[in-house]
Amino acid sequence: MERSRLGTFDVTSIGLGTAPLGGLFAPVSDADAEATIERAWSAGIRFYDTAPLYGFGLAERRLGAFLRQQPRESYAVSTKVGRLLRAPDGPAAEDDHYKGTPRERPVFDFSHDGVMRSVEESLARLGLDRVDVLLVHDPDDHYDAAVAGAFRALQRLRSDGTVKAIGAGMNQSEMLVRFAEAVPVDCFLLAGRYTLLDQGALDALFPVCATKNIGILLGGIYNSGILANPGAGAKFNYQDADAGLVARARELDELCRKHGTELKAAALQFCIAHPAVTVAVLGARNAVEVADNIAMSQSVVPPAFWQELRARKLVDARAPLPGGA
Repeated sequence: MERSRLGTFDVTSIGLGTAPLGGLFAPVSDADAEATIERAWSAGIRFYDTAPLYGFGLAERRLGAFLRQQPRESYAVSTKVGRLLRAPDGPAAEDDHYKGTPRERPVFDFSHDGVMRSVEESLARLGLDRVDVLLVHDPDDHYDAAVAGAFRALQRLRSDGTVKAIGAGMNQSEMLVRFAEAVPVDCFLLAGRYTLLDQGALDALFPVCATKNIGILLGGIYNSGILANPGAGAKFNYQDADAGLVARARELDELCRKHGTELKAAALQFCIAHPAVTVAVLGARNAVEVADNIAMSQSVVPPAFWQELRARKLVDARAPLPGGA
């Protein structure tokens, strides 16, 4: 598998995202989780992204159970800070997004000490002595606390060699631009804001990242599923997609069919064609989905598709397309 440079180390250009292994939208069994990670490993994937939020610790535990069996220098793992997992005083209601989870629920904490506790607890769940990348997770309403507390802790951990790279993971690009200007970061995980349906990252984030040599770990490539299956009940940004978005996704799907290709292949290859993208982080809930993601990255998308996509102005004119179309 191709590799890319992230700060001071190399990573595979495709990574496995573990939110689905935490039961995103539907429960996942331990056996399916193990088979998913095993299939990714056998395909050559060596970058793994997780977080305390994903299944409220479940994804970290499942990922760590597999990675502990592999040589530590053979892979890179990313996790996140900003949420501590704590058991509620009363019964734990089922979460809107994560199913089949432990009883603990996330509590925001972007303080320096909260981040240090979060790292310690993540390492315990993973069963590892270190992670390679630490990201401040979804500080949308906590910018000041993130800069004054969380990033101060992350810089300390990077300077003492505990982690190799630091940054933030968000579903928006505007605040990431602010972080890029305020904090010496190595990378950002951007979810859903550079896809066939949304190229907002082109406005400011990708240019500033290119200037500052900040790597982009790109998630949400299928926009929570609508670019994998643009049918009834499709999700966009973790919510039910509105009719306008479904119509746009179906138009893209029809164009793909016209040119004898698949929407998922076009969606993935569109994203990784941008030079700002270091790793495409693809979630999967079973081994079949991993194999499908790999196949989509290698599938032939005809040049005529990209040419018509451009001619019909279905993507931002600034977006680079595969093959220079």
